Amino acid sequence: MADLIHPKAIEHLPMFITPPGQPDILFNVVAVFLLIVIFMIGTFYLRLHALPEQMAHGGSKAKFEVVAVLALIALFTHNHLFWIAGLLLALVDLPDFWSPLKSIARSLEKMSGREPEPELDVHGHLMPAHSVVAEPVTPVVETSVVSTSTDGRA
Repeated sequence: MADLIHPKAIEHLPMFITPPGQPDILFNVVAVFLLIVIFMIGTFYLRLHALPEQMAHGGSKAKFEVVAVLALIALFTHNHLFWIAGLLLALVDLPDFWSPLKSIARSLEKMSGREPEPELDVHGHLMPAHSVVAEPVTPVVETSVVSTSTDGRA
């Protein structure tokens, strides 16, 4: 091996310099390390990108779909504003406007004497009917005690 070293080279070469025809171990280690790091960074990026969708998963279906579309637009356009909007929408609980409106509609249908239409849930299944039985109201009679004072006023 001594005859393979150039005459102007130093005698003690560093360990990462390999002789001709031998595999470069340091290059192989660095290549594997870079592939693992790139894979880990990509996994972290995609998990972070899916964070708004995971947060909105427990809420309503419409909210989840809007957040998912915003995250998808952010992924394809590389516009962070869509991702931030999806994250904020996932964090904020929107008030339920439909339940009171449906209750008002059911009450108006009962008052008009029409048969209420069957309700469907978000999956299209028939929801159980609201069987609210009204209890008869018994009048409450209050008795008041009249006190008379010594001067004759009540």
